[in-house]
Amino acid sequence: MRIEVPVQLRWSDLDAYGHVNNAIMLRLLEEARISAFWSHPVDTDGVRPDPEFPTAVLDAGPDADLHTLIARQEIEYLRPLGYQRTPVTVELWVGHLGGASLDVCYEVRDRPSTAEGSVVFARAITTVVLVDRSGSPTRVGAAERAAWQPYVEDPVPMRRR
Repeated sequence: MRIEVPVQLRWSDLDAYGHVNNAIMLRLLEEARISAFWSHPVDTDGVRPDPEFPTAVLDAGPDADLHTLIARQEIEYLRPLGYQRTPVTVELWVGHLGGASLDVCYEVRDRPSTAEGSVVFARAITTVVLVDRSGSPTRVGAAERAAWQPYVEDPVPMRRR
């Protein structure tokens, strides 16, 4: 199963060639990953305002007991992504769920994959390591594993491996 996260492009994301800059692509992936995996603040009624992501089980912020570090990122650019007013769709899934890390896989599309003619602009993999406040790797907990396990599937296929 995959998670679809809409991410809005900004005009300033474009480079001199009129397409999304390669460094900005990392920002798009980060925005999607944070939406999908970090919990959102609880409102005054004790309800999370965005229940759309059951995978959002990591507490955010400097006071959280668990932090994430990026250990590795790989992106394969398939075609230039020009500016569009509608959000791009970043599909995410877990390609590997290890003891203290996970590989988050992505496809960046012009619209959801269910839409006819959906175009893939990039594929990527980010290895995320869970660490405690001191920066030492810590095991993926039962709650995180239960939330993420339904989204585990084969890793993204990269052409140049």
